[in-house]
Amino acid sequence: MDHSATTPTDSQVVDVMLPYFTGMFGNSSSLHSFGREAAEALSIARQQVAECLGALPEEIIFTSGGTESDNLAIRGSIPHNSGKKHIITSSIEHPAVLNTCAFLESLGHEVTYVPVDEDGVVDLVQLEGSICDNTVLISIMHANNEVGTIQPIREIAGIAKKNGIYFHTDAVQTVGKIPVKVGELGVDMLSISSHKLHGPKGVGALYVRKGTAIEPIIFGGNHEKGMRSGTENIPGIIGFARAMTLAEQRMEVDSENMQQMRDSLISRLFDSISHVRLNGHPTQRLPNNVNLSFKYAEGESLLMLLDIKGIAVSTGSACSSKSLKASHVLSSLNIEDDYLHGSLRISLGRENTMEEIDYLVEVLQETILKLRAMSPLSGQ
Repeated sequence: MDHSATTPTDSQVVDVMLPYFTGMFGNSSSLHSFGREAAEALSIARQQVAECLGALPEEIIFTSGGTESDNLAIRGSIPHNSGKKHIITSSIEHPAVLNTCAFLESLGHEVTYVPVDEDGVVDLVQLEGSICDNTVLISIMHANNEVGTIQPIREIAGIAKKNGIYFHTDAVQTVGKIPVKVGELGVDMLSISSHKLHGPKGVGALYVRKGTAIEPIIFGGNHEKGMRSGTENIPGIIGFARAMTLAEQRMEVDSENMQQMRDSLISRLFDSISHVRLNGHPTQRLPNNVNLSFKYAEGESLLMLLDIKGIAVSTGSACSSKSLKASHVLSSLNIEDDYLHGSLRISLGRENTMEEIDYLVEVLQETILKLRAMSPLSGQ
């Protein structure tokens, strides 16, 4: 139940990848028949990914995953000679965005980190008010990877367009779970990662709207129209394209099933466990995301005890012998200290069942009671 971290590769995806490791192993840049075969497969995969997004094939740049796509979008959109050096992002972005922005700050660029409300929604008034003559890019994620809040991307895109600013969104957590069509969203750039939607690890893509001027950050043999040098990972790209197609075909059924399990889990835990809060927007959230904080129960202890019971989840706090550092996302939501360190992210996948939800509820009830009995702060 940690599918926001990664997903198992679908068997149909594995099947289409296997031939490209052995018999059809060519380099797509080679001119002989092996290379032409690989180049044709690459072209078809690019078309498939583009169709899923409502994009043109030439607007798809294949990368090693979401992190590289975020880096290319942000660093690549900073023109060297224009003098524009201001970026706007949010306080709850993925580290792939935040650390890239921090790196640019170290080079003298200016970054504004727009706050969010208690549900994790970006403050649009502050966002628009942060725009200045020096602003070159806005980068706001489509949905948060920890609390699942879906951002008002269309509205942000409108603000960016009105001010002549490029807009990038990290859609790693949304593609395959909710409809993501670049024309409807109005974005200039959009990041995707294969392994979040039952594809292989180590591959992803950046959508770049035609006419958007960005520069490469990796140099070499001029692959991907010069935007991402390095021999293309043909087996991975083939699998990625197949995973996206399957996710698109299954989205309505899968999302409905995950949402039913999500809502059942939230309802039953609130009915059976005291001092619990839901983190993130109550309705505008990913269909598979449940992020909860439990008072008088430390998150990492919860995770480890659930792991012993065969349940994989993640926590919003990192524990070490010297410190207990809360998630930057949860801290941005102004959650009370008593709840801040007792968070769990449960992220469901298409193969989860209601029987597993039953088991999770039972184990969580027992585990919370056990931890609270040991807590000096709990009155239980």
